[in-house]
Amino acid sequence: QVQLVESGGGLVQAGGSLRLSCVASGIIFRGNAMGWYRQAPGKQRELVGTITSDGITNYADSVKGRFTISRDNSKNAMYLRMNSLKPEDTAVYYCNAVLRARRVTKNGMDYWGAGALVTVSS
Repeated sequence: QVQLVESGGGLVQAGGSLRLSCVASGIIFRGNAMGWYRQAPGKQRELVGTITSDGITNYADSVKGRFTISRDNSKNAMYLRMNSLKPEDTAVYYCNAVLRARRVTKNGMDYWGAGALVTVSS
């Protein structure tokens, strides 16, 4: 059964920290670059950052220096450490393969997990 499970979200004050986890099926995770994405209320989903299968990371300018992505290939798991959180980081956070060709599709659409809600209060 295909899975993408994000966890670790919650409510935090501005300046605080959270660590999100993502566990994915091997068919999605193994050998693929993975990404963290987020979707704020009323906005489109955006890319937060990526990590290649051998650990090279890249980040959106809005989170650079504050967020850190890591992965544990033995567990098909990826993590997002978020520091110095800002109210504008409030969103539902998702993980998935970076390349659409590596994603699982259902009914012709990319499969996404339920996401992890992060709420940052000012």
